[in-house]
Amino acid sequence: MDGTLINSALDITISINYVRWHCYCLSPLSEQFIIDSINAHERNLAHLFYGTHVYEEKAKSLFEEHYRDQCIQNVYSYNEITETLSHLSSRGCLMSVATNAPSTFALLMLTHLGIAEYFSCILGADNVDHPKPHPQMIERILEHHDYSRIDDRAWMVGDSSKDMQAAKSANINTIFAAWGFSNKGEGDFIAYRPQDMKSIILEE
Repeated sequence: MDGTLINSALDITISINYVRWHCYCLSPLSEQFIIDSINAHERNLAHLFYGTHVYEEKAKSLFEEHYRDQCIQNVYSYNEITETLSHLSSRGCLMSVATNAPSTFALLMLTHLGIAEYFSCILGADNVDHPKPHPQMIERILEHHDYSRIDDRAWMVGDSSKDMQAAKSANINTIFAAWGFSNKGEGDFIAYRPQDMKSIILEE
């Protein structure tokens, strides 16, 4: 979702820096540092953002309280996303969201942007035991759609190595979204703009 469907970087940065100041009296971090840290394959975000080895409850609660209102202030969907989702839906593609963000925020942002309707399932980290790069989230979505490895095809579209690894572990195809938070990554396919997905998925 973040960095693939929507650009939520500014609001995430504002809420993290709000927690840094109000919980720890720390100076602000840059938007680029925060996004790079979130997309890093291995990282301790509590340490990177707040200087603690564990994500303390006071920081977690304050972030969620602040982000609940903040998350829809500056977020926007990437160019061509709505048109591409509409086209894929019209061609019978079944689409879902697998995000490491809490599902409540995911649904709130996608609804705010008018694209939640395209997804039959929106799973967040709070809906599974193991978030990405573990494949559990993808496997649950495939089960939701009664996916057949013989008759059906599936793709994971994402902008991070965690997305690509989760898909590989679930044994489905990967499309790296090079228009989002990072323009460098590896996948079975590289999409440089959302409309590229149409030719890959529909084999047009």
